[in-house]
Amino acid sequence: MTSSVLHLWQGEWIDDAEAGRRLAGLSESAGRILARPLPTEVVLGACAAVADDLADPASDLYGRVAGHLPGGEAASVLAELAAALTRQALERKLRRELGGLRPERLTRPDARETVFEAWAPVGLLVHIAPSNAAAVAPLSVVEGLLAGNLNVLKTGSADTALAGEVLAALGAADATGLIAERVVVLRFASSRRDWLETLCGQADAIAVWGGEDAVRAVGELAPPGCRVVEWGHRISFAYLTPGAAADDTLLDALAEDVCRLEQQACSSPQVVYLDTEDREELFAFAGRFAERLSKVSDARPAPRPGTAEQAEITTVQQLARLEQHLGLTRVFAAEDGSWRVLADTRPALDASPLHRSVRVKPLPRTAVTSTLRPMRRYLQTAAVAGGRADVAELSRALFAAGVTRVTPVGSMLDGYDGEPHDGVYALQRYSRRVGVRAPGSGFGDVACLDDLVAPPVLPPAPDAPLLGKEGVQRALATLDARHAQLYFRSGGSTGAPALSVFTCDDYDNQMRAAAHGLLAAGFSPAHDRAANLFYCGGMYGSFISFFSILERLGATQIPMAAGPDHTVVAEALVTHRVDTVFGMPSYLWQLFHAEADRLRAYGGVRKVFYGGEHFSAEQRRVLHEEFGVETIRSAAYGSTDLGPLGYQCTACEGSVHHVLTDLHTLEILDPLQDRPVAPGEPGRLVFTSRARSGQRLERYEIGDLGRAVQGPCACGSHVPRLELLGRYGDVVRVGTYFVNYRRILQAAQERLAYHGEVQLLIAPGTDREELTVRLDEQYAGDAGAAREALTAEVPELTSAVAEGLLALSVETVPRDSFERTATSGKLRTVIDLR
Repeated sequence: MTSSVLHLWQGEWIDDAEAGRRLAGLSESAGRILARPLPTEVVLGACAAVADDLADPASDLYGRVAGHLPGGEAASVLAELAAALTRQALERKLRRELGGLRPERLTRPDARETVFEAWAPVGLLVHIAPSNAAAVAPLSVVEGLLAGNLNVLKTGSADTALAGEVLAALGAADATGLIAERVVVLRFASSRRDWLETLCGQADAIAVWGGEDAVRAVGELAPPGCRVVEWGHRISFAYLTPGAAADDTLLDALAEDVCRLEQQACSSPQVVYLDTEDREELFAFAGRFAERLSKVSDARPAPRPGTAEQAEITTVQQLARLEQHLGLTRVFAAEDGSWRVLADTRPALDASPLHRSVRVKPLPRTAVTSTLRPMRRYLQTAAVAGGRADVAELSRALFAAGVTRVTPVGSMLDGYDGEPHDGVYALQRYSRRVGVRAPGSGFGDVACLDDLVAPPVLPPAPDAPLLGKEGVQRALATLDARHAQLYFRSGGSTGAPALSVFTCDDYDNQMRAAAHGLLAAGFSPAHDRAANLFYCGGMYGSFISFFSILERLGATQIPMAAGPDHTVVAEALVTHRVDTVFGMPSYLWQLFHAEADRLRAYGGVRKVFYGGEHFSAEQRRVLHEEFGVETIRSAAYGSTDLGPLGYQCTACEGSVHHVLTDLHTLEILDPLQDRPVAPGEPGRLVFTSRARSGQRLERYEIGDLGRAVQGPCACGSHVPRLELLGRYGDVVRVGTYFVNYRRILQAAQERLAYHGEVQLLIAPGTDREELTVRLDEQYAGDAGAAREALTAEVPELTSAVAEGLLALSVETVPRDSFERTATSGKLRTVIDLR
């Protein structure tokens, strides 16, 4: 980049002449660019990649950016940028400020109403950055990107290209190009009036960092209706109770706050207030604090102030020395001029000349609000030191005066992810809240309006090796304890129960996504009365998850859980007028048959939402015809380790589901090779979970087979669909042949009109392997006829039996004889005893 190339324009470095030509067309390009939504997921992914580079001194980006900073500042500034751009920090910011990780999507804040709301960009957002805080400029633009805006950053002509380098890297890290087209960085002096007027005249919002003069000048240039977001200069102070003032350790911490950044930050202490009216007590404290400041300052050599700054310091200090003769002040200062403490008996708030200059004043707590309120426009941070009751009482008084932050002494300059700035959330100031009120008759099963418009924009799957269940379990041993807040175990239907760990935020995000899927499936929170009959206990998550999902929908629910006493459950369904049940097909099938007379007489169960297994076609027919059930649909497709993966809409049939793209990216790989299958071909399902803070599951081979469903869905949604084709375990090698459990189930249904459950038992035998097919005696006829039908319909069985490699038998047993997993209640479809 040559000295004549000063500006970054939508991913391209350009010179002054080209920037001048493009400047007037910003407003026109804004309309075109803003018509394409910018998913927050795209911004989070790019920021995470840049954060990794900024945290790595060996990276090219680190070297380029560090070259724009003084040697002593590079490490700390880059560490600050890297920390602020991590996915964890930005996700927390999104949750706090905009309520979730996908604030740009038009979803239903109250699932009982067909009102859709979202946070929309304010439009063309101009950022006028300060010159004294290197990290502010790029981070302000990142906030604008999270809100979806087209961002133009104006930096000073003397500023370095640091912000441009960081933002160019951000655009390069985004394969979609959506970030690059939303970022312009212009470096020019504010005295260049024609550019400034052209830029501000097209803005929908202007974020300005600076003093009153800068804010006033921008306000004059802003067009009518333009939102001016003022990040002006602020004053901060410490307030100490007498007991706290006696603590030398606390005074050392306060001195550290003074010396950090030479009081250049808005949150740096300029004044120390003492809860007293006694002048001698004030002066004695000022002397003691001067000793502590001297010690800390000696350990932190101070840079020399500029000529103008030094002149102001000298003037203020000399005036205070003159007022000593009046008994109003007392001055404590370093001989080398590196620091000064100015004790003043007048409590009114005065700004400090900075550069380790601290005013010490008396202010009894009874006068806090009345004394400070005249300066409310300028107040920001107050560090309060005292007991718990003191902090509580003084915080309220300080807030009434205009303070926006209360912190402990020693951490005034520290913050937390998602913290409000100057009393407001930046992302809300850079956004608009928009809503659509739709008729309930046509939108009851629409969870998000955006899904009716275009397919979601998703990042590509990561370049990483495939991950299996064993790898996931091994990784848990090194998981950071901060990310291990919720523990769940799988039901163990496909092997030993596996452990999965979530953060509370991850869990909440997943439950909200699954709740949206349940709306699409036809569940109506405003009208349906639901009984949660999933299994509970033993760290198994089904019951808990659906309790959470229904809770987030604001639905009426009867949280019964699956229990062995079917009579009690059926009585509760009738007593509480339940019309919708949630549970495992195995359990629901048992319930309907064990309490058939009662439930037929009630006739009130209209909807069945299931998970974990599937109802066969014959089972569906029985529920429809004999029990009056109108809707039978998957409540969710998911797993314990990944969480919810897909959902059915009202147009999905069989095992077809939409993919929960808010949470996951799906790949379908060839059954034998690690390459994508052709569109519509079956393969192994591999998921990358993009919404997990701790337990990262990238390219996780879940053990299911499926295929992508081509073409648009009849429901109108553009969200991708897949058809589940069973699990790897459904195909077992027996008698040297591969036998598919689902093929045997289908043969029983089609040849025998059988609509019960089917279970396979495989044993080694003495001279050949043995396969026993268990059928429910209530629906099975003659076992011999069933055996003949199966061998006639399933070629692999025919061949294995004919070649003497397999002994095949069929047995009819009572329903309660089928083996099930203890935790989830799922039917064990294949029991291999070899």
